[in-house]
Amino acid sequence: MDIMALVDKLEDLIADGRKLPLTSSVMVSEQKVFDIIDEIRASFPDEIKQARWIVKERQEMLDEAKKEAGKVIDEAQQRASSLAKETEIVRMAEGQADEIMENAKAQEREIRLGAEDYADEMLANLEVNLGKLLTAVQRGRDRLQGKTNEPRA
Repeated sequence: MDIMALVDKLEDLIADGRKLPLTSSVMVSEQKVFDIIDEIRASFPDEIKQARWIVKERQEMLDEAKKEAGKVIDEAQQRASSLAKETEIVRMAEGQADEIMENAKAQEREIRLGAEDYADEMLANLEVNLGKLLTAVQRGRDRLQGKTNEPRA
């Protein structure tokens, strides 16, 4: 179950709890609260796995881009050396090699930046969800401890 859904379930449990007369305290089933907390804990590893997967994917993309850039560079060097027999051909080969190098660097940079943006977006999403979860848990704990901002009756 989604962590936010579990937090909502916890809030509902508190909201539906029996109010103690002449107090702002609520009685809830301790076991039900612990069961929901256990479910929340069980959900964390999935989100952490997802974040690790994103980082791994990013690294794989970077490695692939470097590998591809290496291949392009090797091809450019081989091509340049085979054309080195004549002066004019050498000049052309050097120009093409430089262009290929620049293109490879630009492509590697573009892939790397895209992978970093994607990883950052996913981690930002995770950060927001975890922040909401923390806020909801704190609000629930405050309610359980009678620290609500609601006026007392």
